[in-house]
Amino acid sequence: MKDYQLIVIGGGAAGMTVAAGAANLGAKVALVEKNKHLGGDCLHVGCVPSKALIAASKEANAMMRAARVLGTEFNGQEHYQMSKARVDKARAIIQDHDGTERFEKIGVDVYIGEASFQSPHELKVGNELLIGKKFVISTGSKPTVPPIDGLDQVPYLTNETVFEEETLPESLIVIGAGTVGLELAQSFVRLGSQVTVLEAQDDFLPKEDEDVATYLKSQLEMAMRLKIGVKVNRVDEVDGRIRVTTEVNGETVEYEADKLLMATGRVPRIDALRLDRANVQVTKGYIDVSSSYRTSQSHIFAIGDTIKTLPFTHAAGEEGKAVVANALFGLWNKVDYSKLPWITFTDPEVFHVGMTEKEARERYGDDIETYEAKLSEVDRFIAERQEAGFVKVITKKNGKIIGAHAVGESAGDWMQIVVYAMQRGDKIGKLSRMIYPYPSRSEAVKKVTDLYWRKRLFESPLTELARRYFKLMQ
Repeated sequence: MKDYQLIVIGGGAAGMTVAAGAANLGAKVALVEKNKHLGGDCLHVGCVPSKALIAASKEANAMMRAARVLGTEFNGQEHYQMSKARVDKARAIIQDHDGTERFEKIGVDVYIGEASFQSPHELKVGNELLIGKKFVISTGSKPTVPPIDGLDQVPYLTNETVFEEETLPESLIVIGAGTVGLELAQSFVRLGSQVTVLEAQDDFLPKEDEDVATYLKSQLEMAMRLKIGVKVNRVDEVDGRIRVTTEVNGETVEYEADKLLMATGRVPRIDALRLDRANVQVTKGYIDVSSSYRTSQSHIFAIGDTIKTLPFTHAAGEEGKAVVANALFGLWNKVDYSKLPWITFTDPEVFHVGMTEKEARERYGDDIETYEAKLSEVDRFIAERQEAGFVKVITKKNGKIIGAHAVGESAGDWMQIVVYAMQRGDKIGKLSRMIYPYPSRSEAVKKVTDLYWRKRLFESPLTELARRYFKLMQ
């Protein structure tokens, strides 16, 4: 039995942030992880392997196009093997950075094993009993699979198993058109698979700005079958292939492929924790927390995918930074989610921060203005023949930025300046007055923010006076 001032349950991005922060402040800390390596889902089955696969598939797509021009052949299967090796290497390198040794050097005791509460202050890990003054739960999430007839009788992939596939499937059905489903679907298309994506919701990417979602959908449909508003009724294995029986507008439609990937969302990974023994309140599978991440037990905190906030690694990391001071010093720090961006790593990429135009109009009515610019108007994108996409910035009429969205090549990189401006409280005019190096992709931001000054200039009474003056001087 060992006593700790803070016990962190879950060795993913959020848990590692909390453990390292608390240990560096001098607290006696234990970090508990059920898997044999730290890093969490993001490193092993999420962000890192998916982005490595996206990069490899983009290269494959370029090679396929070049092969067609040169009248030669491209072996997608061989490239898939190289892509898988790159995924494994990326995980290994980052795993080394986030290894157990790093935490032990700063004084964190690392425990590998499944954790379960025995009481509000007692946690069992394997055969060891740990006593904690404070706890932070950051155990992440797991794929959720809806109850579909026949699904339990057929082999299927999730984001936790797809990166272990040894061969490239000739055809693939993806159920779920969220971020995970779309990123993986496009990657397999570019590696050479024929892909069909089925989505039950009638709206495509409902959390994105409508203009962005519509544009991205049109781009993706050029390379894959993307079916929205499809009810999946049954899944069967027929002669070694997967058959998915659906209902579309009252009619039965069947789809077949070699493999099936389920990308139908994620749920908190908290079942094994026995939170009932700690008297921690849970609602609809998520841990209930206050704005400062305190659970129904004030000494137990929860962050990341275990709570119902934004399900992103960087959001969990920010919550981790906030909760260190809350747990150790009794503070009430919280994250401002209204200025927290996210990216969908398709090609073209989608960037999102703040309100969509629809959300802004519902909240502020006519007290908003929108500014849009096409990437086909930006010299760098023209030069690189990457004109697909646009930028939209939404402001109040006083110039305060309340939302910004973009779809385009590497949009998540060159739109970060807008996040900085929103966090500082800068108005759109300040972004226009910045100096942007020419020719850079960030000039897309300049292009859209310049529209603010043009509108102000042409609608200004001073402009009309100037026109009259120059007319008189002619």
